[in-house]
Amino acid sequence: MAGPILLRSLFSSTSRRSLSSHLAPLPRLYRRFSSGPAAAAATEPSAYLDPGRLRNVAVVAHVDHGKTTLMDRLLRQCGADIPHERAMDSISLERERGITIASKVTSISWKENELNMVDTPGHADFGGEVERVVGMVEGAVLVVDAGEGPLAQTKFVLAKALKYGLHPLLLLNKVDRPSVSEERCNEVESLVFDLFANLGATEEQLDFPVLYASAKEGWASSTYTKDPPAGAKNMSQLLDAIVRHVPPPKANLDGPFQMLVSMMEKDFYLGRILTGRVSSGIVHVGDKIHGLRSIESGIEKIEEGKVVKLMKKKGTSMVLIDSAGAGDIISMAGLGNPSIGHTVANAEVMTALPTVELDPPTISMTFGVNDSPLAGRGGTHLTGGKIGDRLMAEAETNLAINVLPGIADSFEVQGRGELQLGILIENMRREGFELSVSPPKVMYKIEKGQKLEPIEEVTIEVNDEHVGLVMEALSHRRAEVADMGPVAGNVGRTRLSLTCPSRGLVGYRSVFSSDTRGTGFMHRAFQSYEKYRGPLGNVRKGVLVSMGYGTITAYALMSLEPRGTLFVTPGMEAYDGMIVGEHSRDTDLDVNPVRSKELSNMRAAGKDENVKLSPPRLMTLEEAIGYVASDELIEVTPKTIRLRKRYLDVNKRKAMSKRMKD
Repeated sequence: MAGPILLRSLFSSTSRRSLSSHLAPLPRLYRRFSSGPAAAAATEPSAYLDPGRLRNVAVVAHVDHGKTTLMDRLLRQCGADIPHERAMDSISLERERGITIASKVTSISWKENELNMVDTPGHADFGGEVERVVGMVEGAVLVVDAGEGPLAQTKFVLAKALKYGLHPLLLLNKVDRPSVSEERCNEVESLVFDLFANLGATEEQLDFPVLYASAKEGWASSTYTKDPPAGAKNMSQLLDAIVRHVPPPKANLDGPFQMLVSMMEKDFYLGRILTGRVSSGIVHVGDKIHGLRSIESGIEKIEEGKVVKLMKKKGTSMVLIDSAGAGDIISMAGLGNPSIGHTVANAEVMTALPTVELDPPTISMTFGVNDSPLAGRGGTHLTGGKIGDRLMAEAETNLAINVLPGIADSFEVQGRGELQLGILIENMRREGFELSVSPPKVMYKIEKGQKLEPIEEVTIEVNDEHVGLVMEALSHRRAEVADMGPVAGNVGRTRLSLTCPSRGLVGYRSVFSSDTRGTGFMHRAFQSYEKYRGPLGNVRKGVLVSMGYGTITAYALMSLEPRGTLFVTPGMEAYDGMIVGEHSRDTDLDVNPVRSKELSNMRAAGKDENVKLSPPRLMTLEEAIGYVASDELIEVTPKTIRLRKRYLDVNKRKAMSKRMKD
């Protein structure tokens, strides 16, 4: 009987009073973990921010114009602890390749104001990341390289920003470079102004402030300079300009809580974490909420729950908060089913917020089970079910990717470009998946009985001696030159502006790097759907196809070298139908790379010749995606990337090629 008496005494009114008196001095950080209406009611009114002190800003730019470096300097200026350069690039592939793949949100405090900053990718393939975050912000810092000027992707991201009525600030970056002069900056400024006007900017948007900066050196100035005074070598002028020119969010704190989900991530402990901008009302930890989505018949309730955690990114760390008000960008945990584009609202609200319109995907690839003779040696996730689950999870967090089930454990994955789908394949490969991937196919449209195809705007800058080679290669790919001229400030360089079908650009980047000896640069962005331009010219040679199973020998490769370029080294495994090299002619050639030297007990007068092989062309995943033809597949495993024919048996290949001709 002692147990129940002890429990009753512990939870008597006196004990409860003494317990609460012990809890009272604890910091609010520890007390905010309590949930329920009592905890929500105890939250102070000042816990959420006054919307007048908020500024929501996206940083948009072309590839490599300095967005992420600029974000580093802004974080450091506002006192954040940065563990490494390009701190916002948190994904391992982003740090390896030096590109931004996903949009990230963080907040910094500046002179009594809270600035919610969104770092966005610059590649056209990741345009969906830009599209889904522009609805969260009121302003945009357009970063333009003062040396290069506005390029293809600058136009793309600016069009999105202007469409949503954002207030832009122009930041001319890299003005510390020797080739950048005040005249060049004025020239770039007028080019950007023309771009604004061509994209239909309003009078208010055309009246944008211009700042000059060197993100690398960590300073920004409202007037042109290459070396500001020591006291002004910081980002304060940019931060002041953001506070001055970007309006605070139009927020209704008295209305019911509503939030459109713009980002989503998964946590092993908290489950699904939904990030978005609060469009109206105030939310507290413990509030009852539900997820809504618009369907053809009306509004559908997805799930009911309550707010378990409220979080906000401050600098490079996530901070727990008790409540948040309209206009702020926050993350919450508590619901397991809503995803990007859905609305999270108070239990009494039954209206969903309008979702962001995304551009349609332009290419598709088929992902299937790896059925080669060497399957299962390197990966742990091999079945079609596991591949399908992983692709569906990706489609939930990345709206620019569509996944459609196909036949026999295959899935059609639609996206914006081969770089975007290549990143997805690389992530799956590192997670232990084995799969076979078809070459990219362009998605056509039929309108009024006419076949339309996606056309991309391409900007190329090369040395004068390479212009002829590049133009010849692109003419085979159905490109049309729109403009051509010398590059300002660079003697011996030419800039080309072209329009080219997306199918013609698949696999061209590696060819372009070889043709220009690594000295040229090429940027591309989706322009529109136009009339089909006809079949491509001859853009690839035939291949050397293995007709033996086993370990590749140096003896066999020595006799194959004159036939073309090899993709394999001695000691690798080969099988029937695997591609081991590129033929020097336009036809495919069946070869035996596993043939070994016949040994006998007969003595030979001469010595064995020493085998010397040229270094093979070992393909990266991006090169393989661009290289394979329609009757070929890429075999992707955690350890290796192999090219193979779709039909491994030589007789079946011949029969299928005859059927295709008929």
